[in-house]
Amino acid sequence: MTVDILIGWLQQAIRFAAFIMLASLGELLIEKSGSLNLGTPGTMCVGAAAGFISVFYYCNSTEDPNAAIIILLALGVSFVAATFMGVLFGFFTISLRINQNVVGLVMTMFGCGLAEFLSVYFIKSESGNVRCQEAYDVLTAKIPFLSDKLGYVSDILFSYGFMVYATIALIVGMMIFLYRTRAGLNLRAVGENPGTADAAGINVTGYKYAAACVGSGLIGMAGIFCVMEFKSGAWATADVPAIEAFGWLAVALVIFALWKPINLLWGAVVFGVCYWAESYLPQMGIVISTDIVQMLPYVITILVLIVVNLRKNKENQGPASLGLPYFREER
Repeated sequence: MTVDILIGWLQQAIRFAAFIMLASLGELLIEKSGSLNLGTPGTMCVGAAAGFISVFYYCNSTEDPNAAIIILLALGVSFVAATFMGVLFGFFTISLRINQNVVGLVMTMFGCGLAEFLSVYFIKSESGNVRCQEAYDVLTAKIPFLSDKLGYVSDILFSYGFMVYATIALIVGMMIFLYRTRAGLNLRAVGENPGTADAAGINVTGYKYAAACVGSGLIGMAGIFCVMEFKSGAWATADVPAIEAFGWLAVALVIFALWKPINLLWGAVVFGVCYWAESYLPQMGIVISTDIVQMLPYVITILVLIVVNLRKNKENQGPASLGLPYFREER
């Protein structure tokens, strides 16, 4: 019985970890370029709303929705909508050089408001809660055979939708990009010292804009992933604050992972275990306050920051120019 509870707890933690991990990967890419995007929660909400609305209309306009089109619409539209948020962030912080913290907070408020507006305007529902069963079935479909033929191995490793495995593949790809390609090394150089990178002929503005757009797109896909995986394919305007909270958790995870893609894998699972503790600990006879459990990921992040700063290890610090505007005239 206890084993079954632990496996169920781990499964939920991994499902939760996957979309937080994807959002954190997008934020990590942006921060590697030296930009601090606190608009991640708003971007995630916009991606969730746009992606859901697109598949909701498609599935309700045809009797036999095509799985490939559902995937393309859900992920493509959420990526494009979130990229628009990235362009706005880049325009204000890179071109106009407005304070990144202020812009990020404004983008979060704007994004959450826009998501609520889109859902109210495009989804007419008396209950305020709609579900897209076809999209949910496609985006959470499990791997045939492997998901139910290998006992506990299937339960732990193969009982998830394809987006979980796609997210892991993206993290591996991001590691290769950042540490094994010229473009990735240039991006890191921009984040560490944009003046030196500019003097070496690297297009600082171009790399910052590219990181802001692609990173925001990944954050947007995490939004629709959250709706399908965590909300079981249902959308309600009241869910926007919950998605916003997950966006802040994604920002915290980047710090917890020490700006290293590989650390997102286990760091997100730790956050997931903490998040679901309130549901599974009582089943094991352990009673703990919900408020304390929900604080754990943030408390752990603060402790990591304290330890890292005490050690003064440069390898575990964020990009040197993180949050600082670049003025070419000052290099």
